[in-house]
Amino acid sequence: MTTPHSTATPPKNMSLIPGGTYWMGSEDFYPEERPVHQVTVDGFWMDTTAVTVAEFRRFVKATGHVTTAEIAPDAADYPDADPALLVPGSLVFTSPPGPVSLDDYTQWWSFTPGADWRHPEGVDSNIGGRERHPVTHVSYFDAQAYAAWAGKELPTEAEWEFAARGGLDRQAYVWGDHDSPGGRPGGNVWQGQFPWENLLEDGYERTAPVGKFRPNGYGLLDMAGNVWEWTADHYTSDHAHSSKNVAPTSSCCIPRNPRAEFATEALAGEPYARRVIKGGSHLCAPNYCLRYRPAARQGESEESSTCHVGFRCIIRIPQT
Repeated sequence: MTTPHSTATPPKNMSLIPGGTYWMGSEDFYPEERPVHQVTVDGFWMDTTAVTVAEFRRFVKATGHVTTAEIAPDAADYPDADPALLVPGSLVFTSPPGPVSLDDYTQWWSFTPGADWRHPEGVDSNIGGRERHPVTHVSYFDAQAYAAWAGKELPTEAEWEFAARGGLDRQAYVWGDHDSPGGRPGGNVWQGQFPWENLLEDGYERTAPVGKFRPNGYGLLDMAGNVWEWTADHYTSDHAHSSKNVAPTSSCCIPRNPRAEFATEALAGEPYARRVIKGGSHLCAPNYCLRYRPAARQGESEESSTCHVGFRCIIRIPQT
């Protein structure tokens, strides 16, 4: 249960998102972002940064929480899986030595036994010096558990997108309509030819400490790139017609606080539902995944954990 907060008592390390009506989605990039439609969201507080390694460590110390990546998958959920892969672990990105087909993600993604939030690249890695980096290798279930412990919630897709835009309605990026503001990267994203050539123009090969790039109009940091972020919404291919309280785009009524509370689409062989992730990551590149934009969206299986997905939380302001 979320603890009520008024606008007069700012929660620690959170930014006030005033709420309002905006145009959600984009017609200019990927099909799942269409159609553009108006949405209204009420005000809320949002974590100024993604949840960091240090913050998540405090949660684990206080609760004893064991993340999904630290638990061996249930063979019943994956009857066709290689038994050698039914061990604790997570997905890790490894850059290939040269150009590869972009149709084969196994060229750069691999399930790595022993990879988890404490060991981001596998058992021989650690989080020393990364306390201010966003925590990664966390599933939707881990993010939900943290939010409940903190007295917060995960944002809906509509809330997340409104916050990311920072008041810049119908613009492509959180900083405006141009990919690189002032000729410099606006966030921790991939420069060069993905997945083999990383030019490091933003200074980071993997995740960056939170807050290394300019805030958006609401004072939020890293709403583009660094890590994808979990939302509460189930993933649907048409975000304008699948959520509770969402009127068709032709309707005279603008939906208020829409949310996709039920899984209406499933992929064959997937034992878990998919949730919407937003914001893109340090692995997003114009030649492969131009998704470090507020309208961009993907579906991620709830139990999945990777080296490029994290989260941040919100506290909704009670409406009078």
